Formats: sequence, structure tokens, C-alpha cells
Amino acid sequence: MTGFCSSPRFVEHRTSELHPERPDRIRAIATAVRQAGLIASPNPFPRFEMDFDTMPHVDAPLVELDEPIPADEKWLLTVHSKKHVEQIRELCAAGGGLLDQGDTPVGPESFEIARLAVGAVLGCCDAVMNGRVNRAFAAVRPPGHHAEPDRAMGFCLFANVAIAARYLQRAHRVPKIAIVDFDVHHGNGTEAAFEDDPSVLFISLHQDPRTCYPGTGYATDVGIDAGRGFTLNIPFLPGSNDEDYLLAMRDRVIPKLNDFRPDFMLISAGFDAHKDDPLAQIDLSEDAFEQMTRLLVEAANEHCGGRIVSGLEGGYNLHALGRSVVRHLIAL
Repeated sequence: MTGFCSSPRFVEHRTSELHPERPDRIRAIATAVRQAGLIASPNPFPRFEMDFDTMPHVDAPLVELDEPIPADEKWLLTVHSKKHVEQIRELCAAGGGLLDQGDTPVGPESFEIARLAVGAVLGCCDAVMNGRVNRAFAAVRPPGHHAEPDRAMGFCLFANVAIAARYLQRAHRVPKIAIVDFDVHHGNGTEAAFEDDPSVLFISLHQDPRTCYPGTGYATDVGIDAGRGFTLNIPFLPGSNDEDYLLAMRDRVIPKLNDFRPDFMLISAGFDAHKDDPLAQIDLSEDAFEQMTRLLVEAANEHCGGRIVSGLEGGYNLHALGRSVVRHLIAL
């Protein structure tokens, strides 16, 4: 069984209607999963009109997990500096502003909603660890994989999935965590959190850093000190397609997971490598996201009892995002 966790409160992190990481992303996902039959409860955004009629329809709804609660700040501090947490809190308390050279806006509610995003991913981890579900997906915003230990970046305030890895290790005593990030942008924040840590394997598939934000994630970056060999960056040239990604998954990602043998798998699920996404130049279809996810589920079934938690990262074309999330959930 697969769980689904989200909240209508995620729209309270206000960027702007013209910003790529806008509240309509959560509205689109909420609409898509209900139109596909994956969620049975009423749409919390009934006035949001969008038609996803090209999607498959399923008759086996997901388990709707409890409404998330904001993460305790002690979990934020497992990845971020206290100064970083205080900076976000104080800026939001002052009414909001701009971070990362104006790229990452926050409003008065953003600190609390960013904690809620972390809390949703941690709640999914709890649901998997206590056996309520085998796998779970957290549809959250703001995303997290660009947030470095002491810096907000790329629309991200707190490193949702990286914090979940530390939470699993410290609250649930899970020894080895694998994080697979297929967002089109390199997960620089996640890499920074674990680059010297051999207990966390980080794999990132992303557009070549010479051509795409944030300009990091070269194939030669493999970790440092004790963590050397536990980071795998797989950059793709602009125009890469389903075949290129699936070949890399089979020939490089799965063998790396087989060597590491994780006790739990986390996915940074960004859908901005879709061919219709406006922020990059990779040409994936929705089917690629489903097939990549199926390969990861097979690896998790082999090594860690199928235990996966996936957290939403990017994806900025609303139709492509909704359809891709549905295919990801079907595969989970």
C-alpha cells in the first residue's frame, strides 16, 4: 500500500502567480490525483479548474495519511545551522522578502509552511516505519533539495529530504539511506549535507551543470573524505530523452544501489525534466517518470523491504506536473 500526504496549507507559502514555484503547483497535483482516482476525498481546491483527461484512471486509491504537522526545529538543525533557521524565521516574521539574489521569495507564513513541508516528509517516514504503508509520497512546497546547511537557494528553504534521512537514522535507527534525486537541477543542498558521510548514498540525475542552475553536480564530484564514492552525479546534455535516462538508471543507478544495499530509500521527485517544463531542456515524458520509479521500487523491494518515501521537488508546467505525479504514484 502507498500513502499520500499533502495539505491545502501549502498554498500559504506565497511567492507570486508569476513565480515558477507558485501555489497553483499544489492545486494542480490535488486536482490530478483526484481525477485519476488515486484519492477519494473531495478536492480541497474545488474552484481550481484544470482538466487532466489524458491520464490513466485507477480504481485502487492511495492511503491518505494524516494532515501533516510542522517539524520540530530540532530536526531542522540536524542539517541546517541555527543561524540559517533563525534567518528564515526572522525574515518571515518581518513580513517576508527575497533570498538567493531575489530568486527565492518568502512571505509571512513561509517559515511555518516550510516546517510543514519537512513535517509531511517526516510523517511519511513514520507511516512507512510503523508499517501503515509500504511507500509514501509527500506533495509539498516549498521544495528542498537546493537548501544548503547555511543557505536558502533555488526556491528551497529547508532540505526536506536530507532532514528526513537524518530523522530516519536518529529517530528510527535506520543505518543506511539511499537518496535518488531525478529533479532536472542538481541537488546541491542534499549533496552538501552528506558529501563526507558514507551512511548516505546520494545519486543525482540532472541536466549538465554547464547549461543549468545551480551549476554544480559534475560527474567528477563523488564525495569527500569518508564519503568519497557515496555521491554519484549523472549529468545529461540538453535534449536528453527517456531512453537516455532509463539507460542510466539501469546501467549506473541500479548497480550503485545494489552495491550500497540501503535500509531505506528516499526520492527527491522533481518533474522538471519533463519536455514541457519551462526551466530546463531535458525531454522526458510522463512514462519515463513511471518507468524510473518502477526500477527504484524493484531495487527497494530487493534491499529494504520496499520502503520508500518520495518528496516533491520541482516541476513547473502545471499539466506536465499533474500527469507526471500521477504516473509516479502509480509506479509507487
